[in-house]
Amino acid sequence: MADAVPPGGQNGPELARAALDAALRKRAARNQAAADARARGDSPGTRYRPRGYSGPGPDPRDPAKLGDVLSRLMKARGWQRPAAEATVFGEWEKCVGPDIAAHSRPIKLENGELTVEAESTAWATQLRLLARTILTRIAGTVGNNVVTKLHIHGPAAPSWTHGRKRVRGTGPGDTYG
Repeated sequence: MADAVPPGGQNGPELARAALDAALRKRAARNQAAADARARGDSPGTRYRPRGYSGPGPDPRDPAKLGDVLSRLMKARGWQRPAAEATVFGEWEKCVGPDIAAHSRPIKLENGELTVEAESTAWATQLRLLARTILTRIAGTVGNNVVTKLHIHGPAAPSWTHGRKRVRGTGPGDTYG
């Protein structure tokens, strides 16, 4: 059995030389195929791998902050203006400051015109004098052209014009403010 010859007629060093030559021919053929593919612009190693997704640095597949995702969504859907208008009502104190917010509240916002109710007629007069400053503060918080005009009025008083026994005249005057 020690003298048995393999089917190819080679043994020992001849068999090793034949295996080495076959491996070298296979590698040369593979290198030639890769060079041909590169010459055509179709590299088989990178054809299926998306570019830009390896190595350090930011990647579009990375986790994102919720605030960033919401900002992109609001911008894509065109929700910036409604969000800014909601900020006027939701964060009134932040928009106008704590002193003004303590004595007034926003009522409605239509077409850029904000209606504000003051707690007294004296505060309504004061807010009318500060209207330009209030508009500037609101624009600094929520952006320009969200609020373009202010309508400021005093507190709502009960109406004395209804009923059967009504007397003509000015009524109680400035009792409620």
